[in-house]
Amino acid sequence: MRWVRLMLSVLALLAVAPMPSATATSTTQVPVCKRPPHGRVSCFAIRVDTRSGGRIRHASTPIGLTPADLRSAYALPTRRGSGPTVAIVDAYDDPSAEHDLAVYRSQFKLPACTAANGCFRKVDQHGGDRLPAPDPGWAQEISLDLDMVSAVCPRCHLLLVEASSASQANLGLAVDTAARLGAVAISNSYGGADASDSTYGRHYHHAGVAVTASSGDSGYGVSYPASSRWVTAVGGTSLRRAHTERGWHETAWSGAGSGCAESNTAPYQRTSTTQCVHRAVADIAAVADPATGVAVYDSFAFEDTSGWLTFGGTSVSAPVIAAVFALAGNTADVADGSYVWKHHTGGVYDVTTGSNGTCPTTRWCTARRGWDGPTGWGTPKGVAAF
Repeated sequence: MRWVRLMLSVLALLAVAPMPSATATSTTQVPVCKRPPHGRVSCFAIRVDTRSGGRIRHASTPIGLTPADLRSAYALPTRRGSGPTVAIVDAYDDPSAEHDLAVYRSQFKLPACTAANGCFRKVDQHGGDRLPAPDPGWAQEISLDLDMVSAVCPRCHLLLVEASSASQANLGLAVDTAARLGAVAISNSYGGADASDSTYGRHYHHAGVAVTASSGDSGYGVSYPASSRWVTAVGGTSLRRAHTERGWHETAWSGAGSGCAESNTAPYQRTSTTQCVHRAVADIAAVADPATGVAVYDSFAFEDTSGWLTFGGTSVSAPVIAAVFALAGNTADVADGSYVWKHHTGGVYDVTTGSNGTCPTTRWCTARRGWDGPTGWGTPKGVAAF
């Protein structure tokens, strides 16, 4: 009888317990670049995979923030930036870069940007056509970067410089090439262990060029080249629509890198503001949270994750800020990472809530009024700070 009662109890539980659904959906945030070995760096793109019935669901239309969303959120002009070149520096080759860029720009009715019309150019780290081997993860990073610059500055020209490997040395050479070929802004959506400007800083020191670098995606902590005094270090936020005058609400993203560098200094930063005797990260920010991610098109990378994708990471915010610099048209006055420190007043949305971890000095990891580590001085409010 006891066995019978036990079986009846089990059957009763099964009758009321929810059964797994074949159509249940879930999302996973996937860093697309592998953790780098010593001496190399990783890209900071994070792909959002949606699974249905155990399989990744392919989107036939964009899912995520669009060019119109970004221009609305940051009060950006729509008819500026005609002509300047924004460079994207990444490692390895994306064979589908121009094709995928065309799909993205066509979807959102942006002007065509092709090699044929002189708007798009792809070169190796020396400026030639001996392109490196392709890499699926870095290819998705490249698509993300090109799409974000297109979204913010649709009339800018695009220069893609592909480094032979993900080493600081090769990527640094690619940055030098981008500056030599006439870029007014250079976006770097990658980073590695904190390093000294005495080793790599010469690659990021280009007067008259706005060089941006992602602050990282692992929360509190500093990476290089974001910790270089010569770059504008770009942190990250979560960006959502809101019933406010602006129409949007931002908080510090928990994954954004920040902190106090070990050795590099930044004379343009006030220690009384940062409470850091070395270079403090970040300077400025933009959307980076994968949960409030951007729409990107990529057809090359992975067989089950191609087409319309959603991305986050500070790999989003670095090209956004590079494009805002190009829109502003003042990069001739940029000498290092000091520009937004000198001109941010009235030109940023101050982000005052959110945190990226715990730290010895609260402002290094927690958003507050004025400067803080995860978001710097805030996010763009038009182009006045640039």
